[in-house]
Amino acid sequence: MHVVPSLDPDSPRVRFGAELRRLREAAELSQAAVASRLGCTQTQVSRLEKATRTPSRSDAERLDLLFGKSAGVSFARIYQRIVAQPGSPMWFRNWVEEIEPNLLVLRSWDPLLIPGLLQTEAYARHIFSMEPRVSSDEAKQRVEARMRRQRILDRDRPPLISVLFDEGVLHRRVGGPEVMREQLDRLLEMAAHPSVFIQVVDPECLPGLAGAFMIAELPNGQPDVISSDAPAQAQITADLDIVTSIWERYEAIRLWAYPERVSPQMVEKARSAWT
Repeated sequence: MHVVPSLDPDSPRVRFGAELRRLREAAELSQAAVASRLGCTQTQVSRLEKATRTPSRSDAERLDLLFGKSAGVSFARIYQRIVAQPGSPMWFRNWVEEIEPNLLVLRSWDPLLIPGLLQTEAYARHIFSMEPRVSSDEAKQRVEARMRRQRILDRDRPPLISVLFDEGVLHRRVGGPEVMREQLDRLLEMAAHPSVFIQVVDPECLPGLAGAFMIAELPNGQPDVISSDAPAQAQITADLDIVTSIWERYEAIRLWAYPERVSPQMVEKARSAWT
């Protein structure tokens, strides 16, 4: 049986939902009644309260009008805390806030780098510090955001994570030999994790050259969602045609993957070469 991962109780999105439910019940309003005032469905209000949907600015403003200042809660202020979390670009926050907290399975492909959920802090720091026109503070925030994302692997019931990456990633110098040895040690450690499956892909796999992507499988029959990389902004969508296309590409890449029992041996061999 699949269990939806628990949400961070300190998240501003969780507080938004908890305050909405508290004030709604105190006012003896149904979810349907609140939905009519927000211009959405009862299901969407339920998802707001459960913190499985990120509120919009309009949601926050309308709730402040509905409950008034006498409630002692500013939904607009909580909303600002949600969107102001450092390190993640605005376009990626929907993925971090709505998709990753509810994952059942995450499948990913990366032709160039170790996938973000498996990166060490030093590896991630070197990547972000090399971004064009990035300040040291911005790089630090992005590293911290990446490390926070990895907490989904520490849950009692973490999602299944299946990663494919090009063999060349093991030999691409990021931050020097010490950083690479630590990173490959991390890969070997995660390969032993019961919820993580790692496969190295033959570098002759041409279908993988189109770029990195992730496929999120969600609970309760929700449609799969994909995030596909681009230099400026990733595409995040549940559009059936696009999701189907990414699934087909994933399966084509997987045909070039070495078996799971072989991939850790390849990581070990690559690690020994970083001296």
